[in-house]
Amino acid sequence: METLSFRFSAGQPAQGRALVGCVGSGDLEVMLEPGQAGTLAIEVVTSVNGSAPRWQLLFERMFREQQLPALNIAIHDFGATPGVVRLRLEQGLEELSHG
Repeated sequence: METLSFRFSAGQPAQGRALVGCVGSGDLEVMLEPGQAGTLAIEVVTSVNGSAPRWQLLFERMFREQQLPALNIAIHDFGATPGVVRLRLEQGLEELSHG
């Protein structure tokens, strides 16, 4: 198991919380909570050692398209593909926006 931390710029704190996904069967769980203004903090606990560059590139690609609210995001990964990671993050963000 490996724990990775990432930080990106963000807007004002999110309003609400969201939980999507399920750890197991090659999936992952994503928990989103309001964060400190200006900061998007992500902590990934993954079963795939040495995957930090893959996560960094995925987040950079996602977050250059949009500025997110300030969030603390916790991801518990069980070997999910980048497509599943993006899907779960987008599901969580959508839940926050309709929350």
